[in-house]
Amino acid sequence: MKLKTLLLTLCLAGTATFAQKVKYSKEDIKKMETYLFNEGFNTPSPKKTSTIVLKDGTSHKGFCGKIETKKGQIYEVSLKDSITKKNEVFNAEQINEMYVYPTNAEKIAKVGKYMGNIRNFGTKKLTKNTAGGRIHFVNQTVSLKNKKDDKEFLMQLINPEFSDIISVYHDPRAKETGGFSMMGSPQLGGGVIKSYYVKKGDKVMWLHKDDFEDHYDFLFGDNTEFMKKYPKNSVEWDYLSFLINEYTAMSNG
Repeated sequence: MKLKTLLLTLCLAGTATFAQKVKYSKEDIKKMETYLFNEGFNTPSPKKTSTIVLKDGTSHKGFCGKIETKKGQIYEVSLKDSITKKNEVFNAEQINEMYVYPTNAEKIAKVGKYMGNIRNFGTKKLTKNTAGGRIHFVNQTVSLKNKKDDKEFLMQLINPEFSDIISVYHDPRAKETGGFSMMGSPQLGGGVIKSYYVKKGDKVMWLHKDDFEDHYDFLFGDNTEFMKKYPKNSVEWDYLSFLINEYTAMSNG
């Protein structure tokens, strides 16, 4: 009986230890709150040369004259060939990758939004809103918001520098957490994006802030060292880009 009691006590103690929260320093939290994803853009510029790479390996360059979307996601692109000047229409099912440039209007709007939230000054880089580099879109088969039938769309990859294990795609319909503003002053708090599309292995899912804890083990559970350092009860949704970057670095050794 005493042995059973001792084993139960040790088991409970082990569980309590495992469930204990990790306390991070202010410097660690500031680092974890830094936004590492690229800015999400919704409108390709029709004035700069875009590149479309089809599944058959052929490449087409031209100007995006028109795009068709469903729930914000691109499924059809009209391209005016830069050499022949002919208009061609491509469905997402045909396209493997697409490289476009953001419109100046959207970049200006992003800068204004950045300046309107004090939180951004400590967590985001303004250059992500003003960069003139190409935006990378990738063909992915997804269920929009995990509710619709699977369909192929061109989705913007927003973590190209650390996407070899977990790829994150911009959700054009994502909402943001609310903040507080008084008399037209910059907003305090809020501004955290609530959802993304995430791919790990063959699974692509819509990941919402409210479901982060439920999917934490799927995202990171196969790395024991990471889970010990960043257990789910010690981290926040705000840290997602840092966590994916850190998980990738630790998994790659």
